[in-house]
Amino acid sequence: MELAKIEQLLDAYFEGETNLKDEKILRDYFLNENVPTHLLQYKPIFVGIEAAHKERFQQEINLPKPETAAFTNLKYIAVAILVLSFLVGGVYFSQSNELTPEEKEALAAFEESKKAMLLLSQNLNKGAERLTLVNQFGNAKDKVFE
Repeated sequence: MELAKIEQLLDAYFEGETNLKDEKILRDYFLNENVPTHLLQYKPIFVGIEAAHKERFQQEINLPKPETAAFTNLKYIAVAILVLSFLVGGVYFSQSNELTPEEKEALAAFEESKKAMLLLSQNLNKGAERLTLVNQFGNAKDKVFE
């Protein structure tokens, strides 16, 4: 291969402007041919890259199984919390329907107060109706005396 072409590719390589094909040409040149003395400084780069391409990890990788002891314990804890919450909710709702004597007395007093307020409201409404009659009488009197 022509030396000028290799030097041009080498400059483009260090500028980051080469593609994979150009890099393969450079790698093959520095691995197979006699390299001129002024380019010998670049040979270890391409020899190292080739060695890195050939490296493979030989040791077996053991990944943990998804069903680990901690995960199993977590499932049991979640189920226990769910059962406990249902029990607490059941006890709460079963006791909330039973009223204490003080609560029953307060509820009866509330009902009596509600009846008294309703009676008062009805009487006030009757009085308000009579006031409209008085207002109508006053308006009619004003028209007559004008």
